[in-house]
Amino acid sequence: MPPTLASLVHHSALKLTVRAGEDRLDVPVRWAHVSELADPVPYMEGGELLLITALKLDAEDPDVMARYVKRLVGAGVVGLGFAVGVNYDEIPAALVAAAEQEGLPLLEVPRRTPFLAISKAVSAAIAADQYRSVTAGFAAQRELTRQALTDGPEGLLSALAGQVDGWAALYDASGAVVATAPEWAGRRAARLTADVERLRERPAPASSVVGDPDHEDRIELHSLGTGRRARAALAVGTAAALGTAERYAVHSAIALLTLTTERSRSLHAAEQRLGAAVLRMLLAGEPDHARAVAGDLYGELLDAPFRMIIAESASSASAARVRPEGHTGTPPTRSTAATLAAADPGGDPLAALTEVMESAAARAGEAVLVVPENGGGESERLVVLAADGGAAVTACGEYAEALEAARAGTDEQEAGGDGDELVVGLSAPAGPIAAAAAYKQAEQALSVARRRGRVCVEHEQMAAGSVLPLLADDAVKAFADGLLRPLFEHDARGRGDLIASLRAWLSRHGQWDAAAADLGVHRHTLRYRMRRVEEILGRSVDDPDARMELWLALKATSAE
Repeated sequence: MPPTLASLVHHSALKLTVRAGEDRLDVPVRWAHVSELADPVPYMEGGELLLITALKLDAEDPDVMARYVKRLVGAGVVGLGFAVGVNYDEIPAALVAAAEQEGLPLLEVPRRTPFLAISKAVSAAIAADQYRSVTAGFAAQRELTRQALTDGPEGLLSALAGQVDGWAALYDASGAVVATAPEWAGRRAARLTADVERLRERPAPASSVVGDPDHEDRIELHSLGTGRRARAALAVGTAAALGTAERYAVHSAIALLTLTTERSRSLHAAEQRLGAAVLRMLLAGEPDHARAVAGDLYGELLDAPFRMIIAESASSASAARVRPEGHTGTPPTRSTAATLAAADPGGDPLAALTEVMESAAARAGEAVLVVPENGGGESERLVVLAADGGAAVTACGEYAEALEAARAGTDEQEAGGDGDELVVGLSAPAGPIAAAAAYKQAEQALSVARRRGRVCVEHEQMAAGSVLPLLADDAVKAFADGLLRPLFEHDARGRGDLIASLRAWLSRHGQWDAAAADLGVHRHTLRYRMRRVEEILGRSVDDPDARMELWLALKATSAE
């Protein structure tokens, strides 16, 4: 600890005597300063032991001493040393009384003790304290390193909490609590999620200090990571401000946690290449080879049913602008999704989805295989292998639901943005042998999601839905318009209601009486109209293929 007035009084070589303020000698001394000015306050910073001989002071005037001592106390001076035998044989009673009145410790300095000796003693004590702090910091660094190597981040947090006599918590990229030490700190750490999210919005490295009014903790938040966006965060809670040794420990923990949470680019690239190789082998029908290559990194994924997930990001300028079913607002824009993609500052939806899924998998201790690939044209793709029913698949679904809700609530003024749109397709649960089929299912689900204007579609949902939303495709509409245009033109000239007659006849499965009743005409009139339809289109309505195409064309035009 730094030197105090008590330690200086007990210094055998200084021979100091306490004349006032005996109950305040435990205050730390930042420096010893000599000044004979009548008003040295402008040159004080606080925490000093002021040494004087009263060369320019009327130390026997009570009013002068009362004002003098009061100003010293107001400036943060912690003690006053008065040298006797120089200008005064003893400390004047007026000064003693003023010091006692203000509670300022007053030390008598004998003539044989030079002020320089006191300054050296203070300086040596400060240096010794700093050395102890540095030594303790290095010892803490060694202990934290040992814990990180043996017990991982959890062990490191436990050691850090002991070093600072408080608690510590680690957050992942999404702001969720990963680990705490001690365990009772989990509830306090969970209340800081909003503060962690605000910290992550600032360029890394970043830090902030927050208070906990319920427990009067002083909490420091530090971002972790080497990029411009933090990959994790560290919270340290203590009862008071950190000392030098504790500060060394926190900085060491930040460095070590950064190393454990921020994988190197080369390692990440190597894992990505390995994952791509495993995926290629699975799609080529070589599950045994894929299992051998996967090893411990991805092996557990192949031991249980998994989901194949394909996510695609395409520029909204070139992507199909199809509104979700039932959505009457403006087309979705990337700006609404950006508020959800907190993990990615660049507005990259694939990066945001990757971060969400990898964070969820890391918290659950499960493996997830992520392989980026080029989807062709301006689009980019992400192929993911994740455990069926696992945290990564659940996180993908929750993220898609939140993004869907945000898109549906897009304001009209945001329409026409040129950001990226995310679409995701999920396969049914599958095993290594059926990986190629799962990939095809995911692609089909992705295509349906794109056509329906949905963020995410699972393969199981395709059969449960209706084929009618697929008719909103521009190519289908063009076909329908071309097929039915002669009938629309015929009706426009007032020569018979052929479109209505065709729709009624097809909806009644060719039953003449029922269709004629729906139209309110005689069945012979309906027969005449249907012959006209065949003549104009050059197709027989008895042909099942023609019936199907005409019915779909009618549905496509009525959906406009």
